[in-house]
Amino acid sequence: MPKDLDVAKRAKVIEWLKTEVVDHVSRLFKALWEGSTTRVGDSLASLIMSCYILGRRLGLSYRDLDDQLLEKLKKHKQEGHQLEDWYQDISALEEHMRKR
Repeated sequence: MPKDLDVAKRAKVIEWLKTEVVDHVSRLFKALWEGSTTRVGDSLASLIMSCYILGRRLGLSYRDLDDQLLEKLKKHKQEGHQLEDWYQDISALEEHMRKR
């Protein structure tokens, strides 16, 4: 495949993935409105999957993305994020990520 076609194809895939992320957010909001826990879980899983793949297409490895997420969690804990103070959500997610 000629290089210019490959660049165009990669750009098109990135644009498509961006629309997928927006679509999954929309589906999540609809599922929340309807109160469907099955659809909420499916929408969240699809959103996370699309974000990982978009990151990969943008040059981040899955491991790099995981590491950046762990760093962000650590920072939020240190800064006293409200979700950590109220529910320990940050610690719970950090523990989950480290056990994988």
